[in-house]
Amino acid sequence: MKICMIGTGYVGLVTGTCFAETGNDVICVDNDAEKIKLLNEGHVPIYEPGLDEMIKHNVSEGRLSFTTDLARGVKESLFVFIAVGTPSSDDGSADLSSVWSVGREIGKHMNGYKIVVTKSTVPVGTTERVKAIIAQETKDQFDVASNPEFLKEGAAIDDFMKPDRVVVGTSDPRVTELMKELYEPFVRTGKPILIMDIRSSELTKYAANAMLATRISFMNEMANLCEKLGADVNLVRRGMGSDPRIGSSFLFPGVGYGGSCFPKDVKAIIKFGLEAGYAMKILPMVEEVNCLQKRMLAEKVIDYFKGNVKGKKIALWGLSFKPKTDDMRDAPAIEIINLLLSAGAVIEAFDPVAAKETKKIFGERIGYGTKNYDVLKDAEALLVITEWNEFREPDFEKIKSLMKNPVIFDGRNIYDGKKLNEKGFTYFSIGKKP
Repeated sequence: MKICMIGTGYVGLVTGTCFAETGNDVICVDNDAEKIKLLNEGHVPIYEPGLDEMIKHNVSEGRLSFTTDLARGVKESLFVFIAVGTPSSDDGSADLSSVWSVGREIGKHMNGYKIVVTKSTVPVGTTERVKAIIAQETKDQFDVASNPEFLKEGAAIDDFMKPDRVVVGTSDPRVTELMKELYEPFVRTGKPILIMDIRSSELTKYAANAMLATRISFMNEMANLCEKLGADVNLVRRGMGSDPRIGSSFLFPGVGYGGSCFPKDVKAIIKFGLEAGYAMKILPMVEEVNCLQKRMLAEKVIDYFKGNVKGKKIALWGLSFKPKTDDMRDAPAIEIINLLLSAGAVIEAFDPVAAKETKKIFGERIGYGTKNYDVLKDAEALLVITEWNEFREPDFEKIKSLMKNPVIFDGRNIYDGKKLNEKGFTYFSIGKKP
């Protein structure tokens, strides 16, 4: 198959590379000349385990290329995927300006039949409008389809190569067969390719993310209630998750969700629900709980020091919104750091890969360690924000010897509080009294 992937952000780069891995010829297009230059020089602009090697392999095999020439990509391909960003606007709606712009450019450069696929997360009705925009620019035949992505940062390659399901929105039998052919190598274990109408496909992506965000916020509410009632949220979680009707996924309390999807998509579904004449009831509270939860750990620190953290050194382990990524978009660490800085604290932080992205936000207002133990010297508290594996079994005696005050605020509940108390630490978690 000949594929053009427009947009080399997280979704476009992973998707295009995985398509090339199964033998397709893929042209990745982006209007960011510097990004394309870096990719052509072998530098990958995002951190995703395994992606560097897969890109290098497929470039060397001649199946994957990068260019700013959208016209070439469209003309040389049967499938044209739109994978550009759809960030939140000030009012919470998805900013679709890049989608509309790309649609016009696709129409201008058509040279025969194409299947144009919206891969970006887009509100219901977007794909239909893309079709109308393209039709204004060309007389060539084409079809459109919706094909939302379900990629978890840090596990995106496995998610694409071994999907739980593939969702395709189309009403055209020819498109159905070609999309099934394109995805057949990825579903040989029997996972379904779900064919549905375009609008249902577009909404499926939002509904899935909204449900996962709801589970997280619900569990954070339960954690906060546990602290008030003297219950242990870890035991409550296990009791709930053992029920097969509920399951154990996304029931871990913490410092709130972040990243490029959940915050943006929850806002967007609330907004286009209002535009459709339906005011969502649950999701606004999901968002509100998440905003409050991001503040919770910093407020615990300030309360512990009786409101006075001015000049106190606070160490942070983890900055990215989740492990195995450098993504700082809507990361809880941002709100935590801002609150502590506003209260006068001195912050030193370590993250295995996200320091560079964090510096774009905070510059030199905080310190950055090259190793996790570097930031602990004379620290009066340690906050665990992101549950990187290397933080799970640290040398606690070393931690205690380095810190001025052996207190740990565990924002991900990865430690055993009883054992830490026995070692002489003061320990705070989410959902359990100290």
